Amino acid sequence: MYDTALRAILSPVLIAQALQVRRSAQSLPEAAGARMGTVGSGPALQLMIVGDSSAAGVGVTDQRDALSGQLAQHLAQGFNVTWQLDALTGATTRSTLTRLANAADHPANVVITALGVNDVTRLIPARSWVRQQAALFDRLNTLYRPKQIYVSGMPPMSHFPLLPQPLRWTLGRHAAKLEHHRAAFLATRPDCTHVPFNLPLDPAMVASDGFHPAAPLYTLWAKEMASRIISDWPKLST
Repeated sequence: MYDTALRAILSPVLIAQALQVRRSAQSLPEAAGARMGTVGSGPALQLMIVGDSSAAGVGVTDQRDALSGQLAQHLAQGFNVTWQLDALTGATTRSTLTRLANAADHPANVVITALGVNDVTRLIPARSWVRQQAALFDRLNTLYRPKQIYVSGMPPMSHFPLLPQPLRWTLGRHAAKLEHHRAAFLATRPDCTHVPFNLPLDPAMVASDGFHPAAPLYTLWAKEMASRIISDWPKLST
């Protein structure tokens, strides 16, 4: 209630700032390069990545430097990795559900999701968002029948350089609220692993647009995800 009331009071300023950010923000393209492939040797590991512009590699020029490419290379040190990326700039949980409604099903041992920032900017209520996320996980289980879904945590939007105050504070608060509710829900889902965003967000980690990851942050993100998957593999492979 407090956040809602405060947003109402600040709404003229927040709307003006949001419009100014939209007009002036640098528009970076999605990373070029392959969105599927097979690398490495060892046990077979089928990987699917689903998400928004961060999963699509906005902030770097090639998928080799984005989450998908770096994660595949980390996992290739011990696995024969067949990977695929399904990500789109501007994607929300709802739009991803719509996109996946007609997707072809195929097996994947592991699915990674990276969604939430665009839901935050639309100020979706927490309960609605958790319901949409639950529907997404159910759809992913139907499509890919994974052993585990790894859910990337919400980045700290209160530290995004692009956003002016008080818009930055407002979106940061809402992001933290959504993440809190999602974490509580994920604790009830053994098929999902929540991977909180516990990475540094200093200027060197952020792309030139002040909003998306730069290559060093993609590196840390990929290492964290690879570490989780590798440590869980003994139980995933049974």
